[in-house]
Amino acid sequence: MPMFFFTPYDLLLIPALILAVWAQAKVSSAYRRFSKVVARSGLTGAQVAQLIMRDENVGRDVEIEMVAGNLTDHYDPIKKRLRLSEGVYHGNSVAALGIAAHEVGHAIQHARGYAFLQLRTLMYPAAGIGSKLAIPLFFLGMILSWGGGGGQFLMTAGIWLFTAAVAFTVVTLPVEFNASRRALRALANGGYVAEDELPGVRKVLGAAAMTYVAAAAMAVLQLLRLLAIANSRR
Repeated sequence: MPMFFFTPYDLLLIPALILAVWAQAKVSSAYRRFSKVVARSGLTGAQVAQLIMRDENVGRDVEIEMVAGNLTDHYDPIKKRLRLSEGVYHGNSVAALGIAAHEVGHAIQHARGYAFLQLRTLMYPAAGIGSKLAIPLFFLGMILSWGGGGGQFLMTAGIWLFTAAVAFTVVTLPVEFNASRRALRALANGGYVAEDELPGVRKVLGAAAMTYVAAAAMAVLQLLRLLAIANSRR
């Protein structure tokens, strides 16, 4: 990458980078630790997911699938698919049950019409475009502005597109925290994890939530960086 892509405003990103590294280390550590703790219920992640959906009466039109990768678990609200990584799908650890229950939390949100999930789904197309085009447009505008061309328009367009991506990242936070709360409640109410196993689930889900906090912090600080660069070009 050419050196002119680096500016003094890049220093704004350092706190978020530190937070991101710490959050990733924390989630890896928590998952590694509690994936070795077998839940006394003996249930697998897939079984717990099915049972919670039954309890919440949301499983009739939601299919559970196994996907490749590690910690690739997610819920697809468009296709109504609950996708669990192999370690979670077949796993019977405290970590596996917590992650499976968390993804079911998203399915419950979808079934109940949870406002932030609906908003995030609506924002997804614009956020996807923004995440791909914002930075290239911005820096193309930055290059053109050096020659006195119409670079400011492209920089402004890039900022607006990136703002859509940032908004999506921020809206993701309540969605994730709410899904974790639903997961903990469902696991406890169903007796799928013992009371003394719940702190382990909280640590895994709490660590995972911090990765979303770090992503949101990075996005917000990146937006501030772009605004500062654009203002300096005027």
